[in-house]
Amino acid sequence: MNVFQTAWSLLPAIIAIGLALITKEVYSSLFIGILSGALLYSGFSFEGTLVHMLEDGFVSSIADSYNVGILVFLVMLGALVSLMNKAGGSAAFGEWASKKIKTKIGAQLATITLGVLIFIDDYFNCLTVGSVMRPVTDKGKISRAKLAYLIDSTAAPICIIAPVSSWAAAVSGFVPEGGFGLFIRAIPYNFYAILTIVMMLTLAITKFEYGPMKKYEDITDKTGDVFSGLKAVYGDIDTKPNGAIVLDLVLPIVVLIISCVIGMIYSGGFFSGESFVTAFSNSDASVGLMLGSTVTLVITIIYYLIRKRLSYKQAMQGLPEGFKAMVPAILILIFAWTLKAMTDSLGAKEFVAGLVASSAGGLQSFLPAIVFVIAVGLSFSTGTSWGTFGILIPITISVFPADTPLGLVCVSACMAGAVCGDHCSPISDTTIMASAGAQCDHVVHVATQLPYALTVAAVSAVTYIIAGFIPNWLITLPIGIVLMIATIFVLKKKFSK
Repeated sequence: MNVFQTAWSLLPAIIAIGLALITKEVYSSLFIGILSGALLYSGFSFEGTLVHMLEDGFVSSIADSYNVGILVFLVMLGALVSLMNKAGGSAAFGEWASKKIKTKIGAQLATITLGVLIFIDDYFNCLTVGSVMRPVTDKGKISRAKLAYLIDSTAAPICIIAPVSSWAAAVSGFVPEGGFGLFIRAIPYNFYAILTIVMMLTLAITKFEYGPMKKYEDITDKTGDVFSGLKAVYGDIDTKPNGAIVLDLVLPIVVLIISCVIGMIYSGGFFSGESFVTAFSNSDASVGLMLGSTVTLVITIIYYLIRKRLSYKQAMQGLPEGFKAMVPAILILIFAWTLKAMTDSLGAKEFVAGLVASSAGGLQSFLPAIVFVIAVGLSFSTGTSWGTFGILIPITISVFPADTPLGLVCVSACMAGAVCGDHCSPISDTTIMASAGAQCDHVVHVATQLPYALTVAAVSAVTYIIAGFIPNWLITLPIGIVLMIATIFVLKKKFSK
């Protein structure tokens, strides 16, 4: 049976998506999708299946120099986060902030600001913002449910629009050819992430809440009980400063940003005569992030040793701990890369490209919104953004080349939908860690956050429909922001009655 460049070439991806929706488990779903692709390629030969899946799939993906660089960056980032947590810098920052911020609006804006600044990784964001800002928001009479929402909304939504982050590395890994440049160009079209920030700021400034969140905020306002009558379900996960200072948190993050930017422009030829903009757009994210994170890790260890925040033994113990924290992300990346290799070997790109080329042009304009909705459903069901990226981005690029305006919007819609579904999902790691970081009951966090996330999702879907016809972010992004703010004021007027 000839399956090359036929509908059968899509079967591995369809199986992976279907199983992920049914089982809500991404690792086995991706693996079975990979296995089905190898079976089709080899004509159900036992030897051919094993060789193609392992040698042409897993080994080839892991051996790729670009992919190795991304994996090294993730390991370095995990180690860096581990060391920063051990050093107590976040606790020192929280103690400092609680003395400076007095009002409820100020506490919310400070929480959002810190969440925006800690953009290198969503896991690190959740745990750091939670432990730092709990004393501040407690004084401001902000419920733990609202704190959990602020933490969750400045984790994945910020990481997906930050060039120097583990998420940028992941997306670049799914699109090896010009992946980082694609990620940068896609940022203004990531409507869900940007509109989530707009909504948080508008809600804080206008002092407006609705849905279940209003109930918990009202109780906290009247009684001062941040748990709104519920018991604290998490143990005390605070760390004490014990001599740590704010610089112990700020310095590693600043060094990481600077080092990664220098690494990227180095890989793009800046020191060989290219301009900064040209070097950054032509940079190799794999090389740049790997160089930057390695330099940062070394500087951070030396700094903590000089400051006597960590002993040499403690610093070395933090390295494998950080690696362990990144294992789930690394596994998803490897499986996703291998699934892409299987579908490529079956000619899926060529088949889908030919299919779309013959379809009606009017339907193509609705594809960004369709991709967004599909990504939301898949990510919500599986609880993982990265698994959704790995499955959908290669398919999306097959439909429309990423160098076309509509193709760029579709890739952005895929990323935005994946973050939206992850944001809403009760089984998402980020959602769970946001609950833990705020010490909020997990069911309460999901129930209070869902109406807010769905509101942003609805406005984002409408904006993607507009972007399908007008693929220019200078026009569509302002429209989306105006729609978002207008929606909140309409809701405020409705609920005030």
